[in-house]
Amino acid sequence: MGEASTKDMSARTTAQIEADIARTRTQLASTLDELAMRVHPSTISAQVKAKAVATVEEKAGRAYVAASGLVEKAKAQFVDDKGQPRKERIVPAALVGVGLVLLVASSRKRRKG
Repeated sequence: MGEASTKDMSARTTAQIEADIARTRTQLASTLDELAMRVHPSTISAQVKAKAVATVEEKAGRAYVAASGLVEKAKAQFVDDKGQPRKERIVPAALVGVGLVLLVASSRKRRKG
């Protein structure tokens, strides 16, 4: 520190020094209040909850897009470009479905009997 800064410090009045101290105390109190809010359990809990909700929403959105794509692919197997049903694919799929239902029903009957 040079001679000029020493003169500036000595030229200050007691009132100016007290005002600086009061201003510094106010700033320090504000900073401490902000830090206390940041580390308060309810603040941390709210942040964790918000992050979890955002993660779940993001994953749900991705799952929806993936499922929607799969549904469109499956639909394309049973409907032609004009939107008309493809009977040559629907009938075999329906027969397989009916066969599975009958198989499950007969296996349940055997277990009970």
